[in-house]
Amino acid sequence: MDRILALLLTAALLCACFAGCAREPADTRSETAQKSISGEIMVFAAASMTETLTELGARFEAAHPGVKVSFNFASSGKLMDQILAGADCDLFISAAPKQINALDAAQDAEKNPDRNDLIDGDTRCDLLENKVALAVPDGNPKSIRSYDDLVKGLQDGTILLAMGGEGVPVGQYTQKIFTHFGLDEAALAGAGVLSYGGDVKAVTTQVSEKLVDCGIIYQTDACSAKLTVVDTATEELCGRVIYPAAVLKNAQNAEAAKAFLAYLQTAEAGEAFAAVGFTPLSGK
Repeated sequence: MDRILALLLTAALLCACFAGCAREPADTRSETAQKSISGEIMVFAAASMTETLTELGARFEAAHPGVKVSFNFASSGKLMDQILAGADCDLFISAAPKQINALDAAQDAEKNPDRNDLIDGDTRCDLLENKVALAVPDGNPKSIRSYDDLVKGLQDGTILLAMGGEGVPVGQYTQKIFTHFGLDEAALAGAGVLSYGGDVKAVTTQVSEKLVDCGIIYQTDACSAKLTVVDTATEELCGRVIYPAAVLKNAQNAEAAKAFLAYLQTAEAGEAFAAVGFTPLSGK
């Protein structure tokens, strides 16, 4: 009997030992995961994402108390220049592929002539799609109804249009629209029918404040500013408006940035983006 009791006691001790060993890796993994998603995430993002990303950043912080999401909103061209100058950035979300291509070594020499190698290619994704919209101020004083009306008004000098500058993606899309319609931007600027903005928010403000007769902005900015959209550009006019995103190779907080980017691809984030006019290109 004593021998049987001894054997049972030994078996119980062995089971407890194995159970403890089985639990330890899980606890360690949990602690590691918590440590990896902490600290500040510096996000450089196109100005057209200001309202929605600010909201989603706050939601992410609430779900991860150890994380602080900070944003630098500006035109994608300006953000790219800041990154090339050495600014601290963990995650870059551009309003066009051009700016991220110029930082991505996987792109050819035409898209990345300086052979910059700053993008973590494994994290790059097409996050959202937007539309290029023709928006008018309250009351639509010039009764503009379409891009055809815009073209006619620019040609006869009766419409003042606000647009983004050459280094601003929304300005580059506008230039494609001009090309489609055979418009000469330099001639129009010389005729005084164009007003430029440093980013899409600046263009939107000109329309909201009735400083111009209309503006070419993103559908999402028109939604946020409660402006009337009279027409949206087709893919034939200016191509698709894709917002790519990627974590940078020299990110100070790469793991947390990857976690935030993954969150931006969830169904929850997609609903927030869709509510202001974006089309999410991925959902989990």
